[in-house]
Amino acid sequence: MAAAATAAAARRVPLRASPPAQASPETAKAPASIPTSSAASASPLRAAAAPSSGRRLPAPPLRCSSSSSEIPTPPSIGLLVEVEGVLADVYRFGNRQAFNVAFQSLGLDCANWTEPIYADLVRKARGDEERMLVLFFDRIGWPTSLPTSEKGSFIRSVLREKLKALEEFSACDSLPLRPGVEQFIDDALSEGVPVAILAAYGRNGEKISRSIAKKLGPERMSKIKIVGKDEVEGSFYGQLVLGKGVTSSLDEQLIREAQKAASAEKQRIAEEVASILKLSVDITASESSEKVIAALRAGSEYVGCDVQNCILVAGSQSGVLAAERIGMPCVVVRSSVTARAEFPSAKAVMDGFGGTDLTISKLLSKKWS
Repeated sequence: MAAAATAAAARRVPLRASPPAQASPETAKAPASIPTSSAASASPLRAAAAPSSGRRLPAPPLRCSSSSSEIPTPPSIGLLVEVEGVLADVYRFGNRQAFNVAFQSLGLDCANWTEPIYADLVRKARGDEERMLVLFFDRIGWPTSLPTSEKGSFIRSVLREKLKALEEFSACDSLPLRPGVEQFIDDALSEGVPVAILAAYGRNGEKISRSIAKKLGPERMSKIKIVGKDEVEGSFYGQLVLGKGVTSSLDEQLIREAQKAASAEKQRIAEEVASILKLSVDITASESSEKVIAALRAGSEYVGCDVQNCILVAGSQSGVLAAERIGMPCVVVRSSVTARAEFPSAKAVMDGFGGTDLTISKLLSKKWS
């Protein structure tokens, strides 16, 4: 009897689970599904996960720091504005009168350009002022005391006097801004649209373009970028493509890549100019196209937008053609000298600013017409 009881007890012993010989009290109390080696370092999110489901809780959402929330949103469009014909109708209120002043200062009392005469000369000479003078004096007669060999120097002297008179006009009320252009600029700035005034390639020179732009007033001018020759040369595009040198802050690899891009850009420009010349387009326009393109690209840099997201408000055919070549949308505002001109590549052609003409709301909504 005693032997049977002992044998039964011996059979029941293996059925009891004994704790490991050297386990600590904390280890003995740890749940079997959580490894003791990582229990102390596990995050609260991991420790709270259901051990039997095998699912992971999603990671907590990333939170932006206060500094990242202060990064400004890039503008949807940038605005590039030409001066001559857009900010002011230089042809109607400046050029014609300046020529008449030049004639008077040189003692040419028989020369006086009315608006019809001026418009006819512009049309026949396609805006080439030297050609306009030749056509005019061929019509009315050259000064009797002028030798034929000195006609060229005489034309240049007229143009110099004309430029002096125009510089004086541009600095006074004799050459006003176009109606509605100030409100147009104000609306752009209030909508957060960056504005650049292109003074680098006006027909009458940068000095006159800057003088006209100053008529916008110091408050507007403080919010607008004027893009002249120095600004073009100081732009990234100007440094690379125009050969003005690369800033020392760029590392060598970036410089090499930039120089490759510049070489490709020069080749593209050369091919496009060659293509234009084959079509017998005015050589003067093709020679200046690279200068206009450089100004447009520099302007896009200063307003912080790609060329495709900038809108050029143009008053010249050269600006329209340059914008088309680089894929920049263009809207034309007609002036007295372009009232009958055609601009097939422009998104829209307007007669002025405000009302049914050009407004910022139309540009923002891409309602070109």
